[in-house]
Amino acid sequence: QVQLVESGGGSVQAGGSLRLSCAASRYTYSRYSDCMGWFRQPPGKERERVAVLYNGGGSTAYADSVKGRFTISLDNAKNTLYLQMNSLKPEDSAMYYCAISRVPACASRYDKLYNYCGQGTQVTVSS
Repeated sequence: QVQLVESGGGSVQAGGSLRLSCAASRYTYSRYSDCMGWFRQPPGKERERVAVLYNGGGSTAYADSVKGRFTISLDNAKNTLYLQMNSLKPEDSAMYYCAISRVPACASRYDKLYNYCGQGTQVTVSS
């Protein structure tokens, strides 16, 4: 069974940085059709897709709200997905999850339709 374990969350002041990690066990990102990405959910709010790798890792997509500030990357040797978050804002505060999706058009659906998802890591940004 595939397991995803997120880490790296924490509390930071606005303008600061964090790097989230998602360690995957019993999984290697190799299927062209797989999506591997991050989504977040603030308390009492809807889930929001944040960043995703797709097309075998050759393509990325970001939420408009994080473009230019967040970077998704994958270390295949370590089977670990990262999310580098810079210039953090209070509105970035949320539980962050990584997920793997194999559904069609997964790049736009992985936050709702996923095959595997981690337990989440909390990010809190204070002003």
